[in-house]
Amino acid sequence: MIAPMVEIIDTARLMCPVCREESFHRMPDDACVFFLECDSCGETIQPKSGDCCVFCSYGNRPCPPVQAGLCGRDPK
Repeated sequence: MIAPMVEIIDTARLMCPVCREESFHRMPDDACVFFLECDSCGETIQPKSGDCCVFCSYGNRPCPPVQAGLCGRDPK
């Protein structure tokens, strides 16, 4: 059986948990992002416990590995 094609969206809107500013980012298609510096306040953002990356914790969509089912976490 052939797996259905999944459209991977590689951009996300991220909200900083410290200053609440939103910014847009291109997500890597082959890795999770564990640390990201906020463009507005300079704080280093880390994922919430149980999430694989900052995009899964604070983004408007999960990271590409999760979207593709390669991360072991269900998409939001």
